[in-house]
Parts: sequence; C-alpha cells; structure tokens
Amino acid sequence: MTGLLCYCRPGFEPELAAELGERAALAGLPGYPRTERGSGYVRFLGADGEVLAPALPFHELIFARQKLRLLAELRDLDPRDRIAPILATLPERRWGELFVEHPDTDQAKPLAGLARAFGNALRPALRKAGRLSERDNPRIPRLHVCFVAGNHAFLAEADTRDASPWPLGVPRLRMHPDAPSRSALKLEEAILTLLDADQRERLLRPGMTAADLGAAPGGWTWVLTRHGIHVTAIDNGPLRPHLLDSGLVTHLRADGFHWKPPKALDWMVCDMVEQPRRVAARMAEWFREGWCRQAIFNLKLPMKKRWEETRLCLDLFAEQAGRPLAIRARQLYHDREEITVLAQPR
Repeated sequence: MTGLLCYCRPGFEPELAAELGERAALAGLPGYPRTERGSGYVRFLGADGEVLAPALPFHELIFARQKLRLLAELRDLDPRDRIAPILATLPERRWGELFVEHPDTDQAKPLAGLARAFGNALRPALRKAGRLSERDNPRIPRLHVCFVAGNHAFLAEADTRDASPWPLGVPRLRMHPDAPSRSALKLEEAILTLLDADQRERLLRPGMTAADLGAAPGGWTWVLTRHGIHVTAIDNGPLRPHLLDSGLVTHLRADGFHWKPPKALDWMVCDMVEQPRRVAARMAEWFREGWCRQAIFNLKLPMKKRWEETRLCLDLFAEQAGRPLAIRARQLYHDREEITVLAQPR
C-alpha cells in the first residue's frame, strides 16, 4: 500500500478528500481518496507516498490535522501478538520517535487504553530490533501506528518538517480560569499552529496594537493582552469586566463591519458570526485600505459544499486584498464548522 494517511475533524472527511483530490490533480499526480464519514481520517491512494508528500505540503492543507506517508494496512491482528506482524511489515530503517494513536472520534475513544499500553510494549521491541532511536530524534522520520479497531491498524511515517508535532495533530490546550470564553482556545491554537516560534516572538510583542472585531465577551482580546498588545475591542455587546482592568483594552460599542481605525494597526482579529463571503470581503478591505499589517480571522462554513465555499472565500479575499499576501488556513481542533485564516505581507 502506498499513498497518504491524513487525520481530520470527524464529519469533515468529504472536505479533506475533495481537497486532497484537487490538490493532487493540480500537481499532475494520480490518486483517489478513500474514507467513511465520521471516521476521522482519509487515505489518498494510487500514487507513491514519497512523491505525494512533498507535492502536498502539510502547511498548505486546510482540513488535515496530520499528514503521514502510508506504509501498510494490517487487518486481523491477533490480540495475543500484534508486535510480530508489525515488525515483519515495517521497512528496514530507523525512526526517531513513535506515536501510537487512534482516530479522534467517539467510536474510537475506547481504543485509547490499547494505544497507550501498546505503545509502551512496542517501543522497547522496536529499539531492540534497531528500528527506533534510543532517544527521541526529531531530525529523522517519526513512526505512527494508528488503530482503527483492536485488530486493524495503519502503519505510517511523518516527515517531522512536514507534519504536525502533536499526537493526532492536536495541541492539548487548557482553558485558563481568567479566559472570558472558550473561544480564547481558538486564537491560542491559531497562534501556536499558524505561526512558527520565530514569528511568535517577532509579531506578538508588548506595545503592539490590534483590533478585535466582534470581540464580546472578549476571548480573543484576552489572548492578545497576554502578549502585552493594546487592543481596541469592537462590539455592541459587553466585555467581561476584568478585561478592562489590564489597562490594555479600549472597548468601543460599534459594528465590526463598519468601524475604521484612526491609524494603521499591527493586528486585526475577527471571529464574527456572519456569512463567510461577507467576512472575507470585509477582511480584504482592511488590507486594501492599509488598516492592519496582519490578521487572524475565522470563516464560518455552510452545511454543504464546504470545500467549494472555502476555496471561493479564500480566492475572493486574496483578489480583493489589493496587495500580495501570505495566506494560511486550517480547520483547528478548537474550531467547529469553520476555518481559521492567517494573512501576512508576503
């Protein structure tokens, strides 16, 4: 078996399948997706994974939480000895780390105990066979074993430069007791996922300025203030009172679709609940008018044709922004029926 194995949010398998198929076709590569709705993963088969992987870089994928090169599928595993067939199937090479996982679905949650216990058993067996580094080594590929049932698993590997660093592609963030709402986790994940360490240090500095459109009750504003950024929070609704105690927040009761900043800002963030095309056009206006240098915003997707709407909105945004931008988009773990977009000067 050859191809890719990608994880996604349960229910968004058709969107990821359509995205992989279209991107592969644009790259001139053969292949076809295989999945089941609600499974939490998509396989893209029919082309060599070593060719597919660099042609479909992870940072460009929107609906994939993780991208792996598929090595094998093992069915009818004997619960008394799952290790021997895995060792017999794996190619003769060494990996830098091992992740034993299961899809992030309600149906697969009972496999969590198996994944933990099996990982503890497989690591020493791989090391004894010379297939796994004695210490985690991120400079060489990482081995993944994904159980979809107790007797059914996929073997795959990740290029650590072209994959998520977290098991299942999910950064585990905790809700801070001072956060005004759970939406704070979305912006925290976006900053962690869409910006690299150097960008986080350069672009999120104390004294910078930002606007939060549709801010109430203040989750995204709160995240920005934790970086020392001065925020103008735009919303006709109320903010959590303790946000104003920081001295970094100015609350203006105004409509985020009409308010204009008096001068250019470092950041604009937006999590307004509105039709995605309208939001995309409004975000483009901010860049076209030079009101912000970079932005993070969410696009709420419709119930149907979500991949088509995603492409349309991102194309509309890029065309109307009036300047060359580097645009990254991802459906984050803390997103629901939406994607999160980062836009910066190219």
